[in-house]
Amino acid sequence: MLSILATEASAAAGWGSMILWLVVLFAFMYFFMVRPQQKEQKKKNAMLSELAVGDTVLTTSGFYGTVIDIADDTVIVEFGSNKNCRIPMQKAAISAVEKPEEAAE
Repeated sequence: MLSILATEASAAAGWGSMILWLVVLFAFMYFFMVRPQQKEQKKKNAMLSELAVGDTVLTTSGFYGTVIDIADDTVIVEFGSNKNCRIPMQKAAISAVEKPEEAAE
């Protein structure tokens, strides 16, 4: 009878430690994977919301251009020095923004 109780107690302790490790694993995943990704997404959304006409942008494909018009989800970006290449693209395709005031400094 005593050995049965000891076996049940060790099984309960095994489940408890397994649950503890699962909690630790999920906490680790949250703080090292989910939370930084959410911070980056907030930072990108803030950058895109502050986008204005005349800003110099870097696209995800590596092209530098100047914003000449902004619609809801799209922007028209002008590429090159001859000002003939105007391409509409999604705001999500912009990876970096440089304001004209920052370029002057």
